Amino acid sequence: MFVARLSHPADFEGWRSFARRFAQGSVAPSAIDWPVGDSDSGLFGEDVVAGGEDRALSVPRAFIALAQEVICHSDATRFDLLYRLLWRLQEERELLQIASDHDVHRAEALARSVRRDMHKMTAFVRFREVDDGQGGEAFVAWFEPEHHILEKVAAFFVERFTTMRWTILTPRGTLLWDGRELRLGEAATRAQAPTSDAMEEWWRTYYASIFNPARLKPKAMKAEMPVKYWRNLPEAELISPLIADAARRTQEMIMSAPTSPQKRWAAAPEPAAADLSAIESWEEAASAARSCRRCDLWCDATQTVFGEGPRSAPVVFVGEQPGDQEDLAGKPFIGPAGKVFDRAMADAGLDRTQAYVTNAVKHFKFQLRGKRRIHEKPNAGEVKACRFWLDLELGFVKPQLVVALGATALKALTGHAGSLTAARGRELALPDGTPLLATVHPSYLLRLPDEDAKEAETRRFIADLKQVGSLVPTLRLPKAA
Repeated sequence: MFVARLSHPADFEGWRSFARRFAQGSVAPSAIDWPVGDSDSGLFGEDVVAGGEDRALSVPRAFIALAQEVICHSDATRFDLLYRLLWRLQEERELLQIASDHDVHRAEALARSVRRDMHKMTAFVRFREVDDGQGGEAFVAWFEPEHHILEKVAAFFVERFTTMRWTILTPRGTLLWDGRELRLGEAATRAQAPTSDAMEEWWRTYYASIFNPARLKPKAMKAEMPVKYWRNLPEAELISPLIADAARRTQEMIMSAPTSPQKRWAAAPEPAAADLSAIESWEEAASAARSCRRCDLWCDATQTVFGEGPRSAPVVFVGEQPGDQEDLAGKPFIGPAGKVFDRAMADAGLDRTQAYVTNAVKHFKFQLRGKRRIHEKPNAGEVKACRFWLDLELGFVKPQLVVALGATALKALTGHAGSLTAARGRELALPDGTPLLATVHPSYLLRLPDEDAKEAETRRFIADLKQVGSLVPTLRLPKAA
């Protein structure tokens, strides 16, 4: 029996050195014992491994990464398992790709357990302030890792708490950081760790105040934060009573009278009704629109958001409706989608200041979620009711071209729900003969989660705007001399 004595439980370099010599010497996995430190390796054995160094070894890079994680596991058979994989890889080159193989499956399971333990330690370590004996600050934490992960997680804590002097005590060793140097110390006991500090009562008060019984999911909570970690958390003494009382508190919340969320904006005073039959100019239309009651959207919106731009603009861009920022400011296309529109216009070589921009619907339609106002698509009745104002704008501006930004704008301008995809890029016309183009709304680009798709669609949007410039050259920016 060959003996490979390792210096500590996660001694990867020691294991690697022995394993290389064993494999080069053609020593079978069953003939090796892997004791750690001063542990007894049995009655028989030899500490010397010789011969075979001329045999070439080769392993995939993935095996090294896997071994560095597996070796941190507390399973006593991990050294045998890793050497057995090394031994087999010399003949079975694709072994690690066979997920159903018993050894590969076992090694992957051990690696996952180590990664999970590392995550739990970085998430659930709680420092407590102590006096360092010299009138300074120091912090001590207690944690009970399942595996030998201290060296692997040390860099995380050094980077996160560089300016603190701290110690993490565990049954498997101690990490000590003095602000300049990290040291690995001996195993500790829970009795060596402080039990509380001055801030914990404040933290418990805060934790209890934000605990929402209506959203309590004990199974999910225990899956993410196993019960064994609770005793190390300052709020641990509150968790069980809060869970036990959750049903009663939830019922009280249901039975209590609902309250309306507090608005974060100041609603505009209700204006007097206007005589719509006497509108003879754009200015009169904009003034009359402030008291629009053609649908119910005015009830919750801050104000009417009318169109903006030169009265002689060659192109009118029509969007869907104002957003949160537009509703508060009373100006169209100034929010996130408006900024995307401005950049795209510049990239297409068009003068944004010479265009007239407006929306098919003049009031912000939204849903309240807590204190946030979330955009809600206007329905067909609301679009139809607001067509009155859009027709007035188009009549007073008399553009050479109208551009529909999105399906809602296209429906408002044409009067029917057509396919934006089918209409995009085609030269259409309004009933009075005014040329019409359709493209996406800039907010569509903001909603794309994939960066490659967002980049491709942005290029396509800019190409649509360049088509606008080719139809209306007066909108183009002058070329630099």
